Amino acid sequence: MALILIRADDNKKLLNALADLERHAKLKITGKPRIVSTNFADKVVQNIIKQDLKSKSKKAVMVKVEESTTHSIMQVKKIHPPAHLVVLSNEYKDYSEMERVFKDSPPLKGYYSHKDRG
Repeated sequence: MALILIRADDNKKLLNALADLERHAKLKITGKPRIVSTNFADKVVQNIIKQDLKSKSKKAVMVKVEESTTHSIMQVKKIHPPAHLVVLSNEYKDYSEMERVFKDSPPLKGYYSHKDRG
């Protein structure tokens, strides 16, 4: 199971990026995406890339997928979503905090998996 952070400019781009994860990257989202603070999302990404961000996020969510971290990274590299996606590995020093934030965050409204519809 992998944890993916999505940073975007608006809800529409977030929802499109989530759909791209399922349709094009062929990853299976488990549960509901969770809304996280943009400050938290920007801090996580900045710590991972170890440089200043070119732009701050306006919306951010985290989502769990069934596939492994390695498989998720390979699949995400193949797509071009309208948002910034980062697959979070348990090798990152702040991973346990990321999991806690995910668990404690509210679900994103308006997201429905197209795979749930048959």
